[in-house]
Amino acid sequence: MNIDLAKYLLPEGVLDYFDIVDDNTQDDRIHFYLEEKNIRLKEHRSQIAQSRGFSPEMTIEDFPLRGKPVLLYIKRRRWTLLSSGRIVKRDWKLVAKGIRITSEFASFLKGTT
Repeated sequence: MNIDLAKYLLPEGVLDYFDIVDDNTQDDRIHFYLEEKNIRLKEHRSQIAQSRGFSPEMTIEDFPLRGKPVLLYIKRRRWTLLSSGRIVKRDWKLVAKGIRITSEFASFLKGTT
């Protein structure tokens, strides 16, 4: 996928936090597979955190393109705080305040904690 083109097809700001790992069209639908980037958590920056894979994949339907449904398959990253062993995820309430992700997309991510 051409990343410059994807910026126009995906919710604004999504590529700041997610990588496109695959895309395809199947059954007259457009599919984007996204994985959260391994970007250090700001709210836990004073602690050492290690990436521990992903939460189960979630599927959301985005705005259609040329009348074709667009499905986003999203894997959110999990980190383990080495000092406590606690598993943490990005706090999308904090992220939504400071980035350009559409309000609909941010609301979806906030609801998946």
